[in-house]
Amino acid sequence: MAQMFNPAHPGRVLKNTVLRKDGGISVTEFAKHLKVSRVALSRVINEHAGISPQLAIRLALALGGSAESWLNMQIAYDLWRVQRKAAPKIQRLAA
Repeated sequence: MAQMFNPAHPGRVLKNTVLRKDGGISVTEFAKHLKVSRVALSRVINEHAGISPQLAIRLALALGGSAESWLNMQIAYDLWRVQRKAAPKIQRLAA
């Protein structure tokens, strides 16, 4: 799988689609709909927390698509961020 350059955090995707200012719903309304706390959802929306498997399932049920697509988006974002840091010096194990 080709790696994206600077993939979007899933929270940014939610902010720009579901919660957009021109016709989206509020964080409070969306949190109630998903049956999660407003604080937990707000942390994801503001990119201070990642998508958990439980939230991925709830998002898939509420918005369509799959839980795997939400988790894959989170993994792509996390890997990209980590890979931008200096890699530790680790030698390959001898086979």
